[in-house]
Amino acid sequence: MITAGDFRNGVTFEMDGNVMQVVEFQHVKPGKGAAFVRTKMRNVITGAVTETSFNPTAKFENATVDRRSMQYSYNDGTLYYFMDPETYDLEPIDEHVLPDNFKFVKEEMVCTVLSYKGKVFSVEPPFFVELEITDTEPGFAGNTATNTLKPATLETGAQIKVPLFIEKGERIKIDTRTGEYLSRA
Repeated sequence: MITAGDFRNGVTFEMDGNVMQVVEFQHVKPGKGAAFVRTKMRNVITGAVTETSFNPTAKFENATVDRRSMQYSYNDGTLYYFMDPETYDLEPIDEHVLPDNFKFVKEEMVCTVLSYKGKVFSVEPPFFVELEITDTEPGFAGNTATNTLKPATLETGAQIKVPLFIEKGERIKIDTRTGEYLSRA
Protein backbone atom coordinates (compact mmCIF):
# COMPACT_ATOMS: atom_id res chain seq x y z
CA MET A 1 0.00 0.00 0.00
CA ILE A 2 1.07 3.55 -0.72
CA THR A 3 -0.40 6.81 0.57
CA ALA A 4 -0.84 9.97 -1.47
CA GLY A 5 1.64 11.64 0.90
CA ASP A 6 4.32 9.21 -0.40
CA PHE A 7 3.81 10.13 -4.07
CA ARG A 8 6.96 10.86 -6.07
CA ASN A 9 7.52 11.24 -9.82
CA GLY A 10 7.38 7.85 -11.56
CA VAL A 11 5.47 6.01 -8.79
CA THR A 12 2.84 3.60 -10.17
CA PHE A 13 -0.34 2.70 -8.29
CA GLU A 14 -3.81 1.26 -8.86
CA MET A 15 -6.80 3.58 -8.75
CA ASP A 16 -10.36 2.58 -9.72
CA GLY A 17 -9.07 -0.48 -11.59
CA ASN A 18 -6.56 1.55 -13.64
CA VAL A 19 -2.78 1.68 -13.39
CA MET A 20 -1.64 5.26 -12.88
CA GLN A 21 1.86 6.77 -12.89
CA VAL A 22 2.65 10.03 -11.10
CA VAL A 23 3.98 12.56 -13.63
CA GLU A 24 4.06 15.55 -11.28
CA PHE A 25 3.05 16.10 -7.66
CA GLN A 26 2.88 18.97 -5.20
CA HIS A 27 2.22 18.87 -1.46
CA VAL A 28 0.02 21.88 -0.61
CA LYS A 29 -0.42 23.18 2.93
CA PRO A 30 -2.82 26.12 2.78
CA GLY A 31 -3.00 28.58 5.66
CA LYS A 32 -6.59 27.57 6.31
CA GLY A 33 -7.94 24.06 5.91
CA ALA A 34 -6.34 20.66 5.54
CA ALA A 35 -3.24 19.82 3.51
CA PHE A 36 -3.64 18.01 0.19
CA VAL A 37 -1.56 16.53 -2.61
CA ARG A 38 -2.11 17.98 -6.11
CA THR A 39 -1.17 15.27 -8.62
CA LYS A 40 -0.78 15.05 -12.39
CA MET A 41 -0.93 11.38 -13.34
CA ARG A 42 -0.92 9.31 -16.51
CA ASN A 43 -2.90 6.14 -17.16
CA VAL A 44 -0.13 3.76 -18.30
CA ILE A 45 -2.51 1.67 -20.42
CA THR A 46 -4.31 4.46 -22.35
CA GLY A 47 -1.79 7.30 -21.94
CA ALA A 48 -4.48 9.73 -20.74
CA VAL A 49 -3.21 12.43 -18.35
CA THR A 50 -5.42 13.72 -15.53
CA GLU A 51 -4.98 16.13 -12.63
CA THR A 52 -6.47 15.27 -9.24
CA SER A 53 -6.11 16.37 -5.63
CA PHE A 54 -5.88 13.76 -2.87
CA ASN A 55 -5.97 13.74 0.91
CA PRO A 56 -2.38 12.86 1.97
CA THR A 57 -3.70 9.86 3.95
CA ALA A 58 -5.56 8.32 0.95
CA LYS A 59 -4.27 4.77 0.39
CA PHE A 60 -3.70 3.01 -2.93
CA GLU A 61 -2.46 -0.41 -3.97
CA ASN A 62 1.09 -0.52 -5.42
CA ALA A 63 1.25 -1.44 -9.12
CA THR A 64 4.36 -3.04 -10.55
CA VAL A 65 4.96 -2.56 -14.27
CA ASP A 66 7.14 -5.31 -15.76
CA ARG A 67 9.86 -4.12 -18.18
CA ARG A 68 11.49 -6.87 -20.25
CA SER A 69 14.12 -6.52 -22.96
CA MET A 70 12.99 -8.51 -25.98
CA GLN A 71 14.29 -8.76 -29.54
CA TYR A 72 11.93 -7.80 -32.37
CA SER A 73 11.84 -10.79 -34.76
CA TYR A 74 9.25 -10.20 -37.49
CA ASN A 75 5.67 -9.20 -38.21
CA ASP A 76 2.89 -11.27 -39.70
CA GLY A 77 0.00 -9.03 -40.72
CA THR A 78 -1.16 -7.21 -37.58
CA LEU A 79 0.93 -9.28 -35.16
CA TYR A 80 4.52 -8.37 -34.30
CA TYR A 81 6.66 -11.12 -32.75
CA PHE A 82 9.23 -10.46 -30.02
CA MET A 83 11.69 -13.06 -28.75
CA ASP A 84 12.66 -13.45 -25.10
CA PRO A 85 16.52 -13.70 -25.13
CA GLU A 86 16.56 -16.10 -22.14
CA THR A 87 13.88 -18.63 -23.12
CA TYR A 88 13.80 -18.01 -26.89
CA ASP A 89 9.98 -17.94 -26.71
CA LEU A 90 8.20 -15.76 -29.27
CA GLU A 91 5.52 -13.42 -27.94
CA PRO A 92 2.98 -11.97 -30.40
CA ILE A 93 2.01 -8.34 -29.79
CA ASP A 94 -0.86 -6.67 -31.63
CA GLU A 95 0.03 -3.62 -33.74
CA HIS A 96 -2.40 -1.29 -31.91
CA VAL A 97 -0.15 -1.61 -28.80
CA LEU A 98 2.93 -0.32 -30.68
CA PRO A 99 3.75 3.40 -30.39
CA ASP A 100 4.22 5.73 -33.39
CA ASN A 101 8.02 5.72 -33.03
CA PHE A 102 8.11 1.93 -33.63
CA LYS A 103 8.50 2.83 -37.32
CA PHE A 104 12.25 3.27 -36.63
CA VAL A 105 12.67 -0.35 -35.44
CA LYS A 106 14.00 -3.02 -37.78
CA GLU A 107 14.25 -6.76 -37.26
CA GLU A 108 16.66 -8.01 -34.57
CA MET A 109 16.62 -4.73 -32.58
CA VAL A 110 16.16 -5.05 -28.82
CA CYS A 111 13.13 -3.20 -27.41
CA THR A 112 11.63 -2.89 -23.94
CA VAL A 113 8.22 -4.57 -23.61
CA LEU A 114 6.01 -3.08 -20.87
CA SER A 115 3.32 -5.21 -19.25
CA TYR A 116 1.06 -5.18 -16.22
CA LYS A 117 -0.20 -8.49 -14.78
CA GLY A 118 0.93 -10.28 -17.95
CA LYS A 119 -0.92 -7.91 -20.34
CA VAL A 120 1.39 -6.01 -22.70
CA PHE A 121 0.37 -2.36 -23.03
CA SER A 122 3.36 -0.76 -24.78
CA VAL A 123 6.73 -1.30 -26.43
CA GLU A 124 9.65 1.15 -26.04
CA PRO A 125 12.10 1.17 -28.97
CA PRO A 126 15.77 1.98 -28.28
CA PHE A 127 16.32 5.74 -27.82
CA PHE A 128 18.89 5.92 -30.63
CA VAL A 129 19.05 3.80 -33.79
CA GLU A 130 21.32 3.69 -36.84
CA LEU A 131 19.49 3.25 -40.15
CA GLU A 132 20.36 3.47 -43.83
CA ILE A 133 18.88 6.05 -46.20
CA THR A 134 17.14 4.19 -49.05
CA ASP A 135 15.83 7.21 -50.94
CA THR A 136 16.48 10.96 -50.94
CA GLU A 137 17.04 13.72 -53.46
CA PRO A 138 20.67 14.61 -54.19
CA GLY A 139 22.06 17.71 -52.48
CA PHE A 140 23.19 20.69 -54.55
CA ALA A 141 26.61 22.36 -54.23
CA GLY A 142 26.41 25.77 -52.59
CA ASN A 143 23.25 24.97 -50.61
CA THR A 144 25.12 24.60 -47.32
CA ALA A 145 24.75 28.18 -46.07
CA THR A 146 21.45 27.49 -44.27
CA ASN A 147 20.13 24.66 -42.14
CA THR A 148 17.85 23.45 -44.91
CA LEU A 149 16.39 19.96 -44.59
CA LYS A 150 15.14 17.55 -47.24
CA PRO A 151 12.88 14.48 -46.95
CA ALA A 152 14.48 11.04 -46.80
CA THR A 153 13.15 7.48 -46.63
CA LEU A 154 14.81 5.03 -44.24
CA GLU A 155 15.29 1.27 -44.63
CA THR A 156 12.28 0.70 -42.31
CA GLY A 157 10.05 2.79 -44.59
CA ALA A 158 9.85 5.73 -42.16
CA GLN A 159 10.28 9.26 -43.51
CA ILE A 160 12.31 11.97 -41.77
CA LYS A 161 14.01 15.27 -42.62
CA VAL A 162 17.80 15.23 -43.09
CA PRO A 163 20.41 17.91 -43.99
CA LEU A 164 21.16 18.50 -47.69
CA PHE A 165 24.61 16.84 -47.57
CA ILE A 166 23.18 13.40 -46.68
CA GLU A 167 23.13 11.03 -49.65
CA LYS A 168 21.29 7.81 -50.53
CA GLY A 169 23.02 4.74 -49.03
CA GLU A 170 24.48 6.56 -45.99
CA ARG A 171 23.85 5.33 -42.44
CA ILE A 172 22.54 7.94 -40.02
CA LYS A 173 21.77 8.10 -36.29
CA ILE A 174 18.19 8.98 -35.26
CA ASP A 175 16.58 9.88 -31.92
CA THR A 176 13.44 7.69 -31.85
CA ARG A 177 11.75 9.84 -29.17
CA THR A 178 11.66 12.90 -31.43
CA GLY A 179 12.16 11.32 -34.86
CA GLU A 180 15.00 13.72 -35.63
CA TYR A 181 18.29 13.22 -37.48
CA LEU A 182 21.29 13.39 -35.11
CA SER A 183 24.42 12.60 -37.10
CA ARG A 184 26.09 10.33 -39.62
CA ALA A 185 26.75 6.85 -38.28
